[in-house]
Amino acid sequence: MTKADIVSRISEKLGMEKGDVQATVESFMDEVKNSLENGDNVYLRGFGSFIIKRRAEKTGRNISKNTTIKIPAHNIPAFKPAKVFIESVKTNVLVD
Repeated sequence: MTKADIVSRISEKLGMEKGDVQATVESFMDEVKNSLENGDNVYLRGFGSFIIKRRAEKTGRNISKNTTIKIPAHNIPAFKPAKVFIESVKTNVLVD
């Protein structure tokens, strides 16, 4: 599912203009991104949390030059689904 698909479905469900829904979805994503960039986690009860995870410094390899390189410690964004969300997916999605 793409952002356009999400906008279409919400627009159909709520009877709103696609442009308004598009602006709302993009504003939501901007706010989540800005919060994480400012070091704040985003908690959505019943859905999940957008959090910042810290990756420790590690040693990597450049295979083409056969050398080792240091990869510095860094932060990455992550999503942690809520327990209710996890259970819903477990019960409603068929295992292949």
